[in-house]
Amino acid sequence: MDAVQTGFWVVAMLVLLAIAFDFMNGFHDAANSIATVVSTGVLKPQQAVLFAAFFNVMAIMVFQLKVAATVGKGIVEPGIVDQHVVFGALVGAIVWNIVTWWYGIPSSSSHALIGGIVGAVIAKAGATALIGAGIWKTVLFIFVSPTLGFLLGSLLMVAVSWIFRRMPPKRIDKWFRRLQLVSAGLYSLGHGGNDAQKTIGIIWMLLLATGYASASDAMPPSWVIWSCYLAIGAGTMFGGWRIVKTMGQKITKLKPVGGFCAETGGAMTLFIATAMGVPVSTTHTITGAIVGVGSTQRASAVRWGVAGNIVWAWIFTIPASAAVAAGAYLVSFKFF
Repeated sequence: MDAVQTGFWVVAMLVLLAIAFDFMNGFHDAANSIATVVSTGVLKPQQAVLFAAFFNVMAIMVFQLKVAATVGKGIVEPGIVDQHVVFGALVGAIVWNIVTWWYGIPSSSSHALIGGIVGAVIAKAGATALIGAGIWKTVLFIFVSPTLGFLLGSLLMVAVSWIFRRMPPKRIDKWFRRLQLVSAGLYSLGHGGNDAQKTIGIIWMLLLATGYASASDAMPPSWVIWSCYLAIGAGTMFGGWRIVKTMGQKITKLKPVGGFCAETGGAMTLFIATAMGVPVSTTHTITGAIVGVGSTQRASAVRWGVAGNIVWAWIFTIPASAAVAAGAYLVSFKFF
């Protein structure tokens, strides 16, 4: 097999690895889309994952590829990325996802991928090869997205409680069971729109580095876009049940009205971030919104110990996935 053929198969293998990460992203983050709608009893788990997967894929019709452009062109200086960097980044992200899924920790697949890219690039060329604006924007939203989710979720809960204060509880429950289908659909739309684009971005980065795409192209190939949206939808259909319990039951107890406010606040945050081209964590966003809704009832309604453990997982995600990615980058030279 000549060098050209070998190069092609290496790129093909890495594309498949990226799609596998995308599938795992959907699998890992399914809880973000369905936890509230399952924990409130509005949908059964099997119905919820199909519902969320459908809207994950439908996001292809709604959002521009600004997040994909940030990941593909706005994180690393041109000319630095090669097959070894992409391999390291994907392995770092996948390993961290498996570890956190196994222990039922709702960490961020998004920041695991960013951490993987950072670790592999630093192992190759040092921190100067990173684009500061793209990195800092992503790091900033580690704090902005849960804070915004918290504020929007809590404000919506206060507003809804005031507007419907004279309505009988049974009637409120009936109305918000229906409305929660709308909020869950919107959140799943935002989840697909932001998260699928991260994998589109890393495949685009690979194709640009290997000459299979041109830097002058405004968009990645359509097969990349469709593959990534379908992969994240398929991953969501299989669902990460270990994390559903943490998100839907352990942080705070939710009723349909609370689930609606949390999902709507989270969806608004994701729509804003995606429009700005910022790769944010859907996990951070919905956790902040759930805590915001719970805290409007009383501070003791939130299990702060569980929430604190989740925050520690957020803090460690980028450095942990970066360390694994750096090691995988060095090992990759033995394989191709």
